[in-house]
Amino acid sequence: MTNIPQNDHEKHWLVRAATIRKLWIGGGFVLGLTVLAQVFIPIQGKFGIDGWLAFPAIYGFVTCVAMVVGAKLLGFILKRKEDYYDE
Repeated sequence: MTNIPQNDHEKHWLVRAATIRKLWIGGGFVLGLTVLAQVFIPIQGKFGIDGWLAFPAIYGFVTCVAMVVGAKLLGFILKRKEDYYDE
């Protein structure tokens, strides 16, 4: 029988609910600081659109969503039946 942690203190620190919340808050804080920094240090874009305020944050989010959706679609395309190798 495996030893399954019963309470939050027995779990690994990265899977605790309090740690996950702190990581989300910290990530949002860092993202906010980078967007705020762009107000004081303007970026000179090469293509026009990449000089907009918060463009790197928006581009990163959209790219991340596109990669997740693409991976899900690729998974549906490449999925095989459970008994594919049982011949």
